[in-house]
Amino acid sequence: MSGCLLAGALLVALGPGGDFTLEWAHSVEKTRWRESWQVTPAGLRLTEAAVQGAGAGMEQGANGHAEGGWWVWQPDLPAVPQLALAASGMTGSGWRLCGERCQTLGADAAAPLILRPCPKD
Repeated sequence: MSGCLLAGALLVALGPGGDFTLEWAHSVEKTRWRESWQVTPAGLRLTEAAVQGAGAGMEQGANGHAEGGWWVWQPDLPAVPQLALAASGMTGSGWRLCGERCQTLGADAAAPLILRPCPKD
């Protein structure tokens, strides 16, 4: 299954399987965080999370393992209809969203950016 994702008014093409990743820096700790997501019929499903350290609001997931400087785990959470990405402008960078291509979103302070699967044809 390939597909697309709406990021506000932006259309993001996804590769086979409807997979995409988000990566960002925590606004206080400045620690890198990465999540792998998949567009499914039930919504957006988090398939993997990884963090390069720990700190305020940066709890490492249970049953994880160290991998290339990251603590990596597979969360067991239900799919969600959408994601709201805060854009504080305080992290020094925005959200790096990678589907078929990578792009930076929300680098400047603004209203939250909503990610959701594209409507079905």
